[in-house]
Amino acid sequence: MDLTSPKTIKNIQSKFGFTFKKGLGQNFLTSSAVLDDITDAAEIDGGVIEIGPGFGVLTQRLSEAADKVVSVEIDERLIDVLEYTLADCGNVKIIHGDVLKLDLHKLIAEEFPEQKISIAANLPYYITTPIITRLLEERLPINNIVVMVQKEVAERLQARPGTKDYGTITVMCRYYTEPEIITIVPSGLFVPPPKVDSAVLRLRLLDKPRVDVKDEKIFFRTVKSAFLQRRKTLLNCLASSFGLSKTELTQIMEAVGIEPSRRGETLDINEFAALSDGLTERIK
Repeated sequence: MDLTSPKTIKNIQSKFGFTFKKGLGQNFLTSSAVLDDITDAAEIDGGVIEIGPGFGVLTQRLSEAADKVVSVEIDERLIDVLEYTLADCGNVKIIHGDVLKLDLHKLIAEEFPEQKISIAANLPYYITTPIITRLLEERLPINNIVVMVQKEVAERLQARPGTKDYGTITVMCRYYTEPEIITIVPSGLFVPPPKVDSAVLRLRLLDKPRVDVKDEKIFFRTVKSAFLQRRKTLLNCLASSFGLSKTELTQIMEAVGIEPSRRGETLDINEFAALSDGLTERIK
């Protein structure tokens, strides 16, 4: 069946008495071309984990390109729907669960032993950052993360220093990956249509973090501290978070060539690395 067809979607809704839950970000894609863009961007070489399959429209396309697809769906009402829409996809396994609570290392080891996989997802705004953060921090054996998110979120994830969109999650993505917006998806290509446009974003995992740091925990603590109060200077933000005197912090910052009067949003990832290394030496 053509799951990109609005008529098919309505028929499935009627058959299962299904109603969309706005809180779960249930907006189903109706563009075959965008499905191709997502599948191509995932650069599939073996297996795929899909997060939030919905009615299975992307799942169908992924199953054609992958040896195996494991789809994780949080909405229990969709499990029977997916068994119906994906009945002809013998290489798809549906798991009912919350991806933020699953043991992903165990899941990958059991379903994709000794493989590097790709991850594909259509993520609602409210859960985008927690899911991407977890996927990156877990250091999973993955090649690419391809997500469809609100356009403004995609822009934030690949923003540059000095812009209003640049923040903690941006630096995290740059630390672990090479982010790239693949395509913009107009709101009219979904059922029901969301209020804003979306974008397909690929996060290609780096072989090793982009910068070497002496202590990763202090690196991310430094980054998070710098963005806690964007209007404050970096000196004031760090003084609040690290408990060091402004005199000590000024010495550290000047030693690594960073003016204490700068704001956190102006630092690039290399400057954050140098600053966190300076803090690490002083704290330890």
